[in-house]
Amino acid sequence: MTLIKSISGIRGTIGGRVGETLSPLDIVKFTSAYATFIANKNPGKKLKIVVGRDARISGDMVRNIVCGALMGIGADVVNIGLATTPTTEIAVRLLGADGGIIITASHNPRNWNALKLLNEHGEFLTKEDGNEVLDIAEREAFEFADVDGMGSYAEDGSLDDRHIDEVLSLKLIDIEAIRQRHFRVVVDSINSVGGIILPKLLDKLGVEYKFLNGKADGDFSHNPEPIEKNLGGIMSEVAEGNYDLGIVVDPDVDRLAFIQEDGQMYGEEYTLVTVADYILEHVQGSTVSNLSSTRALRDVTERHGGTYYASAVGEVNVTTKMKEVGAVIGGEGNGGVIYPESHYGRDALVGIGLFLSSLARKGMKASELRKTFPQYSMAKNRIDLTPDTDVDAILMKVKEQYEHVDNVQVNDIDGVKIDFPDAWVHLRKSNTEPIIRVYSEAATAEMADKLGRQMMQVVYGLQR
Repeated sequence: MTLIKSISGIRGTIGGRVGETLSPLDIVKFTSAYATFIANKNPGKKLKIVVGRDARISGDMVRNIVCGALMGIGADVVNIGLATTPTTEIAVRLLGADGGIIITASHNPRNWNALKLLNEHGEFLTKEDGNEVLDIAEREAFEFADVDGMGSYAEDGSLDDRHIDEVLSLKLIDIEAIRQRHFRVVVDSINSVGGIILPKLLDKLGVEYKFLNGKADGDFSHNPEPIEKNLGGIMSEVAEGNYDLGIVVDPDVDRLAFIQEDGQMYGEEYTLVTVADYILEHVQGSTVSNLSSTRALRDVTERHGGTYYASAVGEVNVTTKMKEVGAVIGGEGNGGVIYPESHYGRDALVGIGLFLSSLARKGMKASELRKTFPQYSMAKNRIDLTPDTDVDAILMKVKEQYEHVDNVQVNDIDGVKIDFPDAWVHLRKSNTEPIIRVYSEAATAEMADKLGRQMMQVVYGLQR
């Protein structure tokens, strides 16, 4: 059983002992610490906190405890019900709230849940703010309100529609072009909130659809991470049903992947690349993705005369870099699209609207559009370590071994990334396991895997 405390909140498995899992007592402690952190930033103010959740089986239990703890601290709660992560983020701004809690474990299996913590802008907490929440929780430095100071409780079921209206108001989402293409799509919403909000979006876009795993009951029909090995069902459905596209989201609808009309994966790394290419055709500017994302974004950005920047892994690191450089589009290679014209958060609804707009305007099939981009393949490996291994020292030695090699660039803002002229490899220590993640990219899958395994041998040699 697992309990993981991180700067963005707390996640863990349901059931087990206090302090070792996401138990009711742990939920109270971390919710109260978060509310205290928000109160400390707003002395004397009556707080308003938005709460939304995905469709996980444990969601009702966790939400009830979260709402009660917030009220006990003295915060007014607005429960927006079953809602995507981006919907909850937008709700904080639309409702003028002081923060928000998203109850979702994203792509983790059904026995997990989590509290994701938002600031007053509906964005994830910074590293510094997240550490402050963890410190308050560790010290249990919170105090509950008396009977006259307790918070109120309200529900608001309008946020899905308001989110969709905001998405459709974006200038580069071409509703008319999408309607004229008469797209037929299959959607896998993995038994969560995508099955509630995406039909409304697709109806307004004039897209004909069929849903797989559309019942939002949290009983996931397959591993919910939207990667190829988990998507055989929708890939077969698209290939056999004469559809234009398959659309896949994760349980909280912030990650987005596509299936081509031939039933093949479009590649989740290329969700952001495609959207960025479309944006850059209309707006000059820079882009950002994390160090473990495909080089194709850099290539496409430079093709349009823009500048590409890399950030450390993690959504808040991406958004921080985007604000720093004024990026017009950014995100993560796992299918996360962040479009500042909407908000600084990964949003699959925005990604769907922009992707369909590009496909419609270009008059292409998905497989044809994919071929217009630089072709790379990625391999993902791991090195298991003993708990007493000094990972930082190993990564420093790797950096020193390559930093003076000709035609090689080394970046150490998050582990060590080594850029060769025609490939790259990124090594970073996991925040949750005693392992080094080894991501590599090259022209073919075989070359990428070979590069990654070569780098693993370098690390093994340094351990001896």
